[in-house]
Amino acid sequence: MEGKTTSIDDCKKIQLPKVANPAGNLTAIQQNEDVPFPIKRIYYLYDIPGGQERGAHGHKNLSQLIVAASGSFEVVLTDGVNTVSYYLNRPYEGLLIKPGLWRELRNFSSGSVCLVLASEEYSEEDYLRNYEEFKEFKNV
Repeated sequence: MEGKTTSIDDCKKIQLPKVANPAGNLTAIQQNEDVPFPIKRIYYLYDIPGGQERGAHGHKNLSQLIVAASGSFEVVLTDGVNTVSYYLNRPYEGLLIKPGLWRELRNFSSGSVCLVLASEEYSEEDYLRNYEEFKEFKNV
């Protein structure tokens, strides 16, 4: 199971294709080309009240690409030992998150939209919703 050995070093920002146009820019995302996994689910978070945090969980097998489709927010990742924070504010840039990492989303700007491309369909069994359970999964 890949998630047991994943570290924060396995995550990175990915530049997505951007077609600049004076009438408005366009970014198209293709699985296995722009995203290194098959896309099986897409969802987005919006209308997030000021000061609210989202996430606060990990996944055993799921990979994600998180994009600030509008506005900005912070993604904090930990592998149980090390922690890193990413600030997302460009719709042509995504954060690749591998399985086995705890993630928290915070500091949403007004009107922000968090777009998530996921490698798996929803499965409650894949979630690690308790930080102690997450650390046990990671053996830390």
